[in-house]
Amino acid sequence: MDFMKPETVLNLDNIRQALIRMEDTIVFDLIERSQFYSSPSVYEINKFNIEGFKGSSFLDWSLIQMEKAHSQIRRYEAPDESPFFPDQILKPILPPIKYPKILAKYTDEINVNEEIKQFYVNEIVPQVSCKIGEQEENLGSVSTCDIECLQAISRRIHFGKFVAEVKYQSDKLNYIRLIKLKDVKGIEDSITNSVVENKILERLIIKGQNYGVDPSLKYSQNPQSKVKPEVIAKLYKDYIIPLTKKVEVDYLLRRLEDEDEELVKSVEV
Repeated sequence: MDFMKPETVLNLDNIRQALIRMEDTIVFDLIERSQFYSSPSVYEINKFNIEGFKGSSFLDWSLIQMEKAHSQIRRYEAPDESPFFPDQILKPILPPIKYPKILAKYTDEINVNEEIKQFYVNEIVPQVSCKIGEQEENLGSVSTCDIECLQAISRRIHFGKFVAEVKYQSDKLNYIRLIKLKDVKGIEDSITNSVVENKILERLIIKGQNYGVDPSLKYSQNPQSKVKPEVIAKLYKDYIIPLTKKVEVDYLLRRLEDEDEELVKSVEV
């Protein structure tokens, strides 16, 4: 898809293909993270004395530095990127890009990155780490892998805004009615496709098996995977899919803020 051409972005088939490619990135990033210990000191508040960062973890500090650098090369001007620390990003050094309007004007306000960081640290890290404990010599490498995982997961979850916009545009009058009624369950039901969700989980199991096993051991009696495929599937089932739906619902509940007032008034509830 081309963000300079809205018609390529607001296409459900293109979005699904993009989401499938994001699965590969997330699986590989988790495999990279699995070579390190859990390293709890990376996530502990005030574990390290970092000037100007009282109340922060080493991961937070590292993530802020990365986002500052990335913001200067225009990463967060892209419609599909959502910073974890939007108040810390800097102005780009490169000339600005004038992307055409694709999403509603409030889109940047829909951000669940804090929730993503919490479930990643508390639920995912203990399950994908090779061992529980510290590796003092690898704390920098751990935080670097964590940042790659977090950014990939965040991009995937916030892509739900594009899904929501496509569905809104395809059935606008029905969604206007649901939004005016504040029918959260009705909106949730309209965006849920259990068949697609089950296919995602099945595909992740296969990818975890294929990507996480040394090819030379694939047909051995004990082809241990670097990350259990079931853990990756559970990550999607318990966190990524539900948070994506939350993003979609939150986006849709505000969609009338950026809609023609006369059209909104014309829909009876």
